[in-house]
Amino acid sequence: MYGVEHHRNIRSGPVRSQELRAVEWTGTGLALIDQTVLPRRAETVDVQDVDTLVDAIRRLVVRGAPAIGAAGAYGVAIALLQGEREGWTPDEVRAAVARVRAARPTAVNLMVGVDRAMARFGEGLDAVLEQAAAVQREDVEANRAMAAFGADWLLKRVGEDRPLRILTHCNTGALATAGWGTALGVIRELPARDRLEVVYVDETRPLLQGARLTAWELVQEGIAHYVQADGAAAGTVLRGQVDAAVVGADRIAANGDTANKVGTVGVALACADAGAAPSPTTRTRSACPGTVSRPSSAACGRPASTPSSTTPTSTASCAASGRTRWATPARRSSAASSASPT
Repeated sequence: MYGVEHHRNIRSGPVRSQELRAVEWTGTGLALIDQTVLPRRAETVDVQDVDTLVDAIRRLVVRGAPAIGAAGAYGVAIALLQGEREGWTPDEVRAAVARVRAARPTAVNLMVGVDRAMARFGEGLDAVLEQAAAVQREDVEANRAMAAFGADWLLKRVGEDRPLRILTHCNTGALATAGWGTALGVIRELPARDRLEVVYVDETRPLLQGARLTAWELVQEGIAHYVQADGAAAGTVLRGQVDAAVVGADRIAANGDTANKVGTVGVALACADAGAAPSPTTRTRSACPGTVSRPSSAACGRPASTPSSTTPTSTASCAASGRTRWATPARRSSAASSASPT
């Protein structure tokens, strides 16, 4: 495992997601939140060499296209520092960078992040670090802007002055990005406006990114939520228990078609059956995912007065205990006890 070092990240009290950085430059290397051990343990992996970074990308220690892109950009700096320590030639450093770039062949953001940093390779370490920091900063800024835009769009579409019930799939939060989140960033914007009642989180098989990671982020925020089986999502929509579905998008084609995590299509079809018109939004760079997909009060919502046996009457009723609840009343447990390790 290339000498990967695990360091327990000990904190007192909840970790606010705006403080979360899945990828953080320490001055000499990267600190990566180890997403393979969440939610049972909160640990970071200390990355000081190329082998450790390649291993972390392959094992999904770091995951989510924007987060991988930032890690790749900083990987160029790690290769430069390791080359300096070990007396590598420039060609050997480039070969090490090529290994980082190829660590996950389908990760377009990884390639983009590496290429942006490599564009300043000849200027030295400081220039590479400046470019890597720009990759990270631009992602956070784009996420914040998209969150505000998405929340505005949702609230205008719903057209009612009440908190919303949102469904989401997979993990699109701070853990998957350089910070704040894409689809989950839109959801996080709503409680700041006092307009979020509850979130239904699809567990997202086979790696349970929803049950393990999204639920963990929502616990840190104190946001009311249920974890539900992927197969229950369509029923949740069609029973009128949510107002909108907000999901990520790995890619969005020029004609508006989207590609995303397995299980997303069932959510989209349920919303379409309920009458939604597809209305994805995303950032303009093709390498950066994130979308508000098919949300509509007419499509997915029920009047606020319609009773629901599984929807809490208030945020506090679900979030006060700091635990994740399951959408089936007979099966409610904490995320830590219900999730399987990656």
